Amino acid sequence: MINVTKTFLPPQLEYQNILKRAWDSNWITNRGKLVVDLEEKLRAHLEVSNILITNNGTIPLQIALKLFGGRGDIITTPFSYVATTSSIIWEGCNPVFVDIDPDHLTIDETKIEAAITSNTTAILATHVFGNPCDVETISEIAEKHNLMVIYDAAHCFGVTYKEQSVFNYGDISTCSFHATKLFHTGEGGAIFCNNEKYIDAAFYSHNFGHDGPEKFHGLGVNGKISELQAAMGLAVLPYMNDIIKARKKCTDTYNEGFEDSDLQLLKIRKGTTWNYSYYPVIFKSEKELIKVKAALNALNIFPRRYFYPSLNQITYVDSAIKMPISESISSKVICLPLYVGLEENELSLIINVIKDNLC
Repeated sequence: MINVTKTFLPPQLEYQNILKRAWDSNWITNRGKLVVDLEEKLRAHLEVSNILITNNGTIPLQIALKLFGGRGDIITTPFSYVATTSSIIWEGCNPVFVDIDPDHLTIDETKIEAAITSNTTAILATHVFGNPCDVETISEIAEKHNLMVIYDAAHCFGVTYKEQSVFNYGDISTCSFHATKLFHTGEGGAIFCNNEKYIDAAFYSHNFGHDGPEKFHGLGVNGKISELQAAMGLAVLPYMNDIIKARKKCTDTYNEGFEDSDLQLLKIRKGTTWNYSYYPVIFKSEKELIKVKAALNALNIFPRRYFYPSLNQITYVDSAIKMPISESISSKVICLPLYVGLEENELSLIINVIKDNLC
């Protein structure tokens, strides 16, 4: 069976040796030494000012919206994982969709300003498949209208834009450390922020609002990660160069195989050092996608329709809103298998099956 992804697991003994530090201290949660150690190592690895590790990648979005959304209108993209939109609604805010750039698949920055009203409090945009948004233009718009900028950077571990981490852009950036991601802690995520005041607020928010054992700074939730998860992150981190190198090799094989096809491939924004996090392909029609997917599934190969459906079409938003580009691409895009250990013969099989079944 070839799935769309496969969790990278470090040697079990290496994980156990790190985990022994938690066993020896009898400190399993509440910001133990492994969590602090992982944050320090990630700060250096990613070259970021501040990082706060959390128990998943959705909590950072919810915390950012609770702190800065103000229960107002949030300009966002319809082409993202459902957590981007569900977090907005969960925090009592209102998603205002702006259609996407058909090449980069990120929010169309030229359409943002027209969607701003007196009720708008923030922009929540997604760096899609690790491909950065037009962060300069978004920053200019946000400054002009006094808006917060939150980036859903769930796919962006290791991505740089103009020679700095993509996590350094915006007021708040978030990431997922889910088991399906390049870097993972099994379950986990992180908040990145250059502003000390904001990162302090996020810290209190992810720990029930605690200010010491007997005082409370304000409202908070339980967003803490455990030592068990941090140990996994510490075991995976030394392999990141190998992981990205292996995924790049798979991506290069796909690119070469589809060079003479009619498939639309992701256009990486100029100035980006990408992380090879996903390999999306866009077909000419949904009918063609369904045909190809069925042919692959018959051989126990399971790509994923990702992202599908376009988020303006989910049941708990105003489905009367039309986002023609996002809706079109969402109906025609799948992500192909991409992970460490995917063999050349498996990649060749996937490429040939797809090309043989194009209409």
